[in-house]
Amino acid sequence: MPFDDDGAINLGDAEGEPAQPWGLEDEELVEDYLPNDGPPDDEEDREDREALVNHLDALRLDRDADGPQDPANGPLNIVDPVEPAQEARPDEPDDTAIWDDPERVAFPQPSAGAPVGEQAHSGYDEYGHNVAQDHDNPWHPFPTKLAWEVARWAKLRGPTSTAFTDLLAIDGVSDALKLPYKNAKELNTIIDGQLPDRPIFKHEKIEVAGEKFDFYYRDALECIKALYGDPEFAPHMAYAPERHYADKDQTVRVYSQMYTGKWWWRVQRLLERMKSGATVVPLILSTDATQLTMFRNKSAYPIYLTIGNIPKEIRRKPSRRAHILLGYLPTSRLTHIKNKDTRRLALGNMFHACMRRILRALKEAGLHGVRMASGDGVVRRCHPILACYVGDYPEQCRVVGCKNKDCPKACITEPGDLGEWMAFDKRDIDEVHTALRMVDDGPEAYLEACQNAGIKPIHHPFWEDLPFTNIYEAITPDVLHQLYQGMVKHVIAWVKKIFGAAEIDARFARLPPNHCLRLFGTGISHMSRVSGQEHKDICRVLLGVISDIPLPNGASTARIVRAVRALLDFVYFAQYPTHSTNTLQYLDEALARFHENKDAFALAGGVTSFELPKLHSLLHYSDAIKLFGTTDNYNTEYTERLHIDLAKDAYRATNHKDEYPQMTTWLLRREKIVRHELFIKWRLDGEPDIGDLEPAQIPRHLRIKLTRFPSVKAVSFADAAARYGAANFKSALAKYIVEWNHPTWSAARIKRVAANYMLSFGSVAAYHKVKFWHPDAQGRDDVPQTLDSIYARPKYRDTLRRLQDGRFDTALIEDGEADNDETPIHGYRVVQVRLVFSLSQTAAETEFTAADAARSPPRYLAYVEWFSKFTAHPDANHLMYRVSRVLEDGQRMATVVPVSRLQRSIHLIPQFGLQAPLAWSSSTVLDRAPQFYVNCFTDRTTYISVY
Repeated sequence: MPFDDDGAINLGDAEGEPAQPWGLEDEELVEDYLPNDGPPDDEEDREDREALVNHLDALRLDRDADGPQDPANGPLNIVDPVEPAQEARPDEPDDTAIWDDPERVAFPQPSAGAPVGEQAHSGYDEYGHNVAQDHDNPWHPFPTKLAWEVARWAKLRGPTSTAFTDLLAIDGVSDALKLPYKNAKELNTIIDGQLPDRPIFKHEKIEVAGEKFDFYYRDALECIKALYGDPEFAPHMAYAPERHYADKDQTVRVYSQMYTGKWWWRVQRLLERMKSGATVVPLILSTDATQLTMFRNKSAYPIYLTIGNIPKEIRRKPSRRAHILLGYLPTSRLTHIKNKDTRRLALGNMFHACMRRILRALKEAGLHGVRMASGDGVVRRCHPILACYVGDYPEQCRVVGCKNKDCPKACITEPGDLGEWMAFDKRDIDEVHTALRMVDDGPEAYLEACQNAGIKPIHHPFWEDLPFTNIYEAITPDVLHQLYQGMVKHVIAWVKKIFGAAEIDARFARLPPNHCLRLFGTGISHMSRVSGQEHKDICRVLLGVISDIPLPNGASTARIVRAVRALLDFVYFAQYPTHSTNTLQYLDEALARFHENKDAFALAGGVTSFELPKLHSLLHYSDAIKLFGTTDNYNTEYTERLHIDLAKDAYRATNHKDEYPQMTTWLLRREKIVRHELFIKWRLDGEPDIGDLEPAQIPRHLRIKLTRFPSVKAVSFADAAARYGAANFKSALAKYIVEWNHPTWSAARIKRVAANYMLSFGSVAAYHKVKFWHPDAQGRDDVPQTLDSIYARPKYRDTLRRLQDGRFDTALIEDGEADNDETPIHGYRVVQVRLVFSLSQTAAETEFTAADAARSPPRYLAYVEWFSKFTAHPDANHLMYRVSRVLEDGQRMATVVPVSRLQRSIHLIPQFGLQAPLAWSSSTVLDRAPQFYVNCFTDRTTYISVY
């Protein structure tokens, strides 16, 4: 061991042998897997050849000139489609093509992801066999539906086991419900003994410097089989990589799911050259310590696993259970080791030793493959391979073994370089492996080798012998911590320091409301421990807040505004659920613009140094998206959410003494109940074919919805003017009716007739809220639609009789087709919705005299006040459009329009001027401010539409 006794870990390889680079014992498998000689087809071919050579070096295989061989089938002749090197030119972007269905190019070797020729039972058939199902009782082993429902409630929704036992102990309760269990213990006996097993937790102890620590984990391979074989995922699984293109000429590559990235394609080719018929199972691991209690400082260190075969739309929903808990790592800080350097080294070694124990089965399985049955019973030869490691910056450094302020993606940086926009040399992964193999050559030689390779002297890191794994490549972007809790947090601090917290707070407090926004009524400077979601909410309005705020010395703020705009563009582009070659270029250009203008923060006194690892990490986003698909494949927000279900709730269910055995048992029982619930649903649905299973989604036939009954049954014309601000409601409604009845009349004639038109009614029914369901911003059909709403509500008293301000939202409305030289946004206008209403059936029949079977009047109408058309071009610095009120004869221009013309809500940010006026408030600013900027950051749909 090359470490001092204080830092030594008494935990070796599972077989008692030192860990070896992957595949050293497998030289007899292949003779030569190098591609045929000749120029590479494309950039990916060059990368694949380099990767293959590196892997062969690690395997210590001899090369000959016979070409790639399949040990079972002889020579392989794999011809990949050529991906043209030419990309769309910057001056001819075609990113709109990614909204359409992409051109799909399948992997050229048909054996990739193919079945092995045998069929197993489907997941639910196997489950039914294991549970010894009763064909007359779908709830077996529970005798009745009620017994099952009570058990499910007790384990998923109910109180503690003690409280449940007390409930059943009430005289007559158990007998009245005819339950087969009298207390929580008897229920647990049924769950433990009669429901099929899940991967079990094992308990081991790890010894560090003479002290032992508990370590709970599951076998990784069993967990992979559980996810891979889940019948709920079977209809949606991907088994082979694809290339997607936005055009038929295949010049614009599209990236979305993990199987569209270059990594899967590359690994698939390597495996096919070794032995055809491989199915890649990309592993996505995540670790992150979390606080369990605010008191007594209890914490947990869970490790989560999911697989890239499952679509990201399923993986990101905790309710779909696409992540599985692999175990709890020790949380000790090893405070008994007094030397700080030794303690840090011991902590790193303890982490890697535990991870190596959990993942020890993946070496053989990843290299040789293991037969697995998917949920539909199809058996394939699967190769589970570590693809992505998800974690925050300290976790990334711990995994790769780099030092603080180093790049976990293996960039070789010098002091002062982290904040620069430049290309960096990469560390050689082969040199790292060579250094790690010197662990038995003595402490001095090992320490020197590790220092030269740029890593800490870790004793056999867990990834050392994992096949086809480059740990530097596996470290993925972290949107939550690098962007929102990283660069966004820094920029907010800089602008507060530059412009003054008081003025920033005053502007935040005077922003008008919108469905997509959170209002900060007292500003943001007083906030502490700001969460990622709160930073997201600040991002939605930050640019508008600082767009016209002056510097104290009167200097120009143009470059600061450009830098903030560039960073926000990067944040939004980085989270696109579908990327193309062009949008990735926009992503890189946004980062370049930020670096071009970032020194303005320093000149204004907001920052002294840009030496930030999180700023440097932005350089790697584009490459990671090309490798593994878009960032929503590996977002830390998903695993942060898992802490609630798999750590915090599990801890609360214990008696807080020796908690881990109780937590693991509690989680196993919940998993069994959830799995049994899905099985019962499958049986009650008539045991459909696994391929017919579909996830529930929001109904797509709804676009606009109002309540069944009006908020106010009768609003007089006087009330419409006084309470709703619809000053010209009567004349506008008369004009609309005349125009609808006489569509061929000229505008002048309509105005003249409407001025003397007498309405047959004196009130209308009012609706205070309109809901919208928007299609996906990128035209995808496999995601839920977005909910939006518009309020047109006067002042009211809440349930506590407190007077609340009225709210009249702004919206986008159709305004004809855009000219050829204008952007699509110029086909719309901004309006403020003052009143949403409908006429009674009698009034409608009386007024709309031109109605017939072919043409009926709209049921719902809206009184709206108009804003000016969008300026021809957005502002040169903040790139937002400017609008203002439209006046006619000194009054606001207002008309009545069908509600169906309203497209969505839109947020306006007032142009505050030199200082936010004290008389303005959030509820009155739309009436008081003379000009506004159209906010494009409220949500992704607005960003894509307005930007």
